[in-house]
Amino acid sequence: MKTSYKIPVSVLVVIHTPDLQVLLLERADHPGFWQSVTGSLGEGETLQQTAIREVKEETGLDATQYPLMDWGVQNQFEIFAEWRHRYAPGVTRNTEQVFGLLLPKTLPVTVSAREHLNFAWLPYREAAEKCFSWSNRDAILSLPRFILH
Repeated sequence: MKTSYKIPVSVLVVIHTPDLQVLLLERADHPGFWQSVTGSLGEGETLQQTAIREVKEETGLDATQYPLMDWGVQNQFEIFAEWRHRYAPGVTRNTEQVFGLLLPKTLPVTVSAREHLNFAWLPYREAAEKCFSWSNRDAILSLPRFILH
């Protein structure tokens, strides 16, 4: 019997450059499904700590070395049925907080083989079209309004 369930609160971190290049990761459990860095809140973590941890785990990048901004955007969505077993019985919805991580330029990343097959840097509109998640797509499309001029 499972006693440790995921918390139904997560982060979405759009990693980007000043010229609107966006990093996407291809899911290992669903080849062809591309996304930004995502991950569930850990026990006792703040959302920012979760974002920093997930960026490190999924890309090898140290998010404390670059501007990490909470965009003040929160999404709620239905958890895919195939992933509900990770949550307590009866939990069907997740709340996602959106962050942006500004890198000075496209950088090489080291993907976690357990989670991802590949990565790609793409112009933001192209990246948005490639995402399987509506919340990820919408976050990427809103990127220009979060770029500091």
